[in-house]
Amino acid sequence: SILMHKRLFLYNFKNLLRAKGRRETYLCYVVKRRDSATSCSLDFGYLRNQMGCHVEMLFLRYIAAWDLDPGRCYRITWFTSWSPCYDCAQHIADFLRSYPNLTLRIFMARLYFCEDRKAEPEGLRRLHKAGAQIAIMTFKDYFYCWNTFVENREQTFKGWEGLHGNSVHLTRKLRRILLPLYEVDDLQDAFKILGL
Repeated sequence: SILMHKRLFLYNFKNLLRAKGRRETYLCYVVKRRDSATSCSLDFGYLRNQMGCHVEMLFLRYIAAWDLDPGRCYRITWFTSWSPCYDCAQHIADFLRSYPNLTLRIFMARLYFCEDRKAEPEGLRRLHKAGAQIAIMTFKDYFYCWNTFVENREQTFKGWEGLHGNSVHLTRKLRRILLPLYEVDDLQDAFKILGL
């Protein structure tokens, strides 16, 4: 099936602040071609990590094989269970620079941080600077995914307790990561002055 089982989606995309035991990354995608004011859906589906290969790299290989027409504009939307690691963020940024006719939007359920807690934020900043639009998933995004990628047997999506609060918390965290570094320093100085 090209649709994800609902239990698989709910387990892997739950936006917990501490998602212990969730080691796989799932990526739901939509590829569209833009023709002036209209767009045409070309493909949609989902992928997950394979042995030794992160899901972002699998998708980049998949889309590179399409031999995209450089005279047309394409928009790719991802919904991922985790934000990309530093290395994947670098590869995605390089990919975007190679395809100026392609835009990428990434909606993430959770932020991933490895042992080196400075690497992943730097990867997200580079990815953002390369033109990727990155955001944390909200109820609206979960609702869309549920109706587009999940074998839901026509059940309505019901959010879990904490979905909204966790989205707000993670959005603030992402916003702080994406702030230019001089603004972060200004904020830290302001907090010191205020005694916070």
